[in-house]
Amino acid sequence: MRAGPMQRFLPLSRETLARDLPASFVVFLVALPLCMGIAIASGVPPERGLITGIIGGLVVGLLAGSPLQVSGPAAGLAVIVFEFVRLHGLAMLGPVLVLAGLLQIAGGLLRVGGWFRAISPAVVHGMLAGIGVLIVLAQLHVLTDAAPKAGGLDNLIAIPRAFFDVMSVDQSGSLAAVAVGLTTIAAMVGWERFRPARLKLLPGALVGVLAGTGLAILGGLAVKRVEVPDSILGGLALPVAGDWARLAEPTMIVAALTLAVIASAESLLSAAAVDRMHDGPRTAYNRELGAQGAGNILCGLVGGLPMTGVIVRSSANVQAGAATRASTVLHGAWILAFLVALPWVLTLVPTAALAGILVVTGWRLASPAHALHLHARYGLATVGIWLATMVLVVTMDLLTGVLTGLVLSLLQVVPALRKGTLRIENAAAPERADVPEVRLSGAATFLQLPHLNAALERTPAGGAVRLSANDLKDIDHTCLEMIGDWASRKAASGTRVEVVGGSGALQDKLAAAVAAPQKD
Repeated sequence: MRAGPMQRFLPLSRETLARDLPASFVVFLVALPLCMGIAIASGVPPERGLITGIIGGLVVGLLAGSPLQVSGPAAGLAVIVFEFVRLHGLAMLGPVLVLAGLLQIAGGLLRVGGWFRAISPAVVHGMLAGIGVLIVLAQLHVLTDAAPKAGGLDNLIAIPRAFFDVMSVDQSGSLAAVAVGLTTIAAMVGWERFRPARLKLLPGALVGVLAGTGLAILGGLAVKRVEVPDSILGGLALPVAGDWARLAEPTMIVAALTLAVIASAESLLSAAAVDRMHDGPRTAYNRELGAQGAGNILCGLVGGLPMTGVIVRSSANVQAGAATRASTVLHGAWILAFLVALPWVLTLVPTAALAGILVVTGWRLASPAHALHLHARYGLATVGIWLATMVLVVTMDLLTGVLTGLVLSLLQVVPALRKGTLRIENAAAPERADVPEVRLSGAATFLQLPHLNAALERTPAGGAVRLSANDLKDIDHTCLEMIGDWASRKAASGTRVEVVGGSGALQDKLAAAVAAPQKD
């Protein structure tokens, strides 16, 4: 029996629904506080983050090229949106987001999705670390029921003054807000560390918000709470003609391009990470890029936030046992049902509790563990790119930091380019005709990563695959990370990857990249 059009988009069966239904509810519980918190960090009302979560589930979930990835508002874009809204107003976010979505769809049609994987991990982690620092600096002020400043350095400079204000006798409201925020953080971190095994799917973010809200209610604390309009969905409206006309301004075009590139990179890198978590269908990167574009167009039209594929919600989806895209779609339906039936519940939540969730999220994004990993495997030069990107994101702006990181990555591979361009040959092993061998010669850099990835993906599953480094002269960390991901997927499918030929540090790096995931 042939599947109908709807069945192809949303494969449903009794067996898969038994896994997807509970997984969708877990993702809903994870998404609810994050959608609201990211909206507040972006300087917009919390319901706009929930609208993006609904579209990310119901629309992008149906169209996505990564079936188990969950899309919604992302902390990585909160800093960009906050600055844009501060400078240009909330009304202009919609048209710019529509343009960004069109650029993403065009990218998918032009099949550039695979190129986003060529962005240096040092730049990506540096960008996310910088964003994490900015989120923490801003949310420390929200933790006191105060408004954050315009920039990261301004927020940093204002922290001592905020501390003395909280300690003042006449600022009991600020002290109460801090108590709510710290309770939220302690409950979230404590639950994630010590929760019983039978409750492992109950998300720490939800526990944290419940603890902070419970303290505010039981203690009768006079703290700021989430403000919700009488009709959340009824207040949605298309941008007006004057806003569309401003899209021709160079500033708006740059903003749309920035949102499109950052959102696409974050979505596709998240999709690659999700692929490593399960043995199901691999991501179709160009389809995923187009789906993200369609979602962002809808978000722009109805007043939502920019969306990306998000790793926290996606990993929760996989860990909860999701089998198909139905879990992602259903989580969007749960958010919609919550907004329609129980919007009053949101008014009980203190903004300081949501700030506490985002302080933990930002701290994790800024974790130096990424730098330590880069140093251990790729050396100080790569860590320098990470550090430069992070510092410039915090002190200047996100676009300056990312562009600087990309330029430094290009300079890092210039010496390798003198050793010859990468040549790839798919053949059989000389002494064993039944063993496929991928022979690399010249220098492998991120500039050739899509071609290298395509050659590796053509290798069959099962048995053994050889990676020949006899004529390989150099390889950068971006290619090594990709080869490690590929070896991890091969290991999960029962294929053993072997490195043959080569010598010295180059062979050791390649062997380490291949061996690490196969030990798990």
